[in-house]
Amino acid sequence: MATGRTHRPATRSRGIPEATVARLPLYLRALTALSERSVPTVSSEELAAAAGVNSAKLRKDFSYLGSYGTRGVGYDVEYLVYQISRELGLTQDWPVVIVGIGNLGAALANYGGFASRGFRVAALIDADPGMAGKPVAGIPVQHTDELEKIIQDDGVSIGVIATPAGAAQQVCERLVAAGVTSILNFAPTVLNVPEGVDVRKVDLSIELQILAFHEQRKAGEEAASDGVAPPAVARKQRPTDQGPDGDVPAVMPA
Repeated sequence: MATGRTHRPATRSRGIPEATVARLPLYLRALTALSERSVPTVSSEELAAAAGVNSAKLRKDFSYLGSYGTRGVGYDVEYLVYQISRELGLTQDWPVVIVGIGNLGAALANYGGFASRGFRVAALIDADPGMAGKPVAGIPVQHTDELEKIIQDDGVSIGVIATPAGAAQQVCERLVAAGVTSILNFAPTVLNVPEGVDVRKVDLSIELQILAFHEQRKAGEEAASDGVAPPAVARKQRPTDQGPDGDVPAVMPA
């Protein structure tokens, strides 16, 4: 994840690496599904497969939590759910504000998974005066003029930015000035934040581009196995392939 500030050290106060922290929600999701099916215990191999990691990495991650399982039995599902939830800070209620109630912001507001995972949408905020008072997911939208008061009154420390890119930095600065110390950014831009503020960026276009890379690579491998030229490989440029001004066209950046 890229932010506009110097990154913190790679470990938390309890010595848990950031890579392990990033995998804890994956384990929790898999464990919650097992809990809902009343599965009492799970082996490291089964849980690793459900979370999409290898079992050695899972055992190493859980060792940071002080959980080693029982040989021949595995891990207690309910205890692990509690242990990981506590480590992630999900045993308390976290009020969240969503700024930018366009299509994406409205979809986030309607997402039913927040409440079950320890988050409460405290307010929906938008700069459009015409949106003020309109209910989205049963919550009336409030104008950005109320942003600071809402954050202070509700004790909000987590903000979600779903604005256009051009407005994101200003919104970010207002959130931080009002006391928000963690931001989930859906705007297609990199935010500059001071030390002590954590930013997680969600960029769907980047994820799609990564998938496109893998699709292109797979197509190339299939074509090579069939003995034909990969479709993504362009033919060599010839002098006669000229642009509209008579020059050889430059290769456009991705």
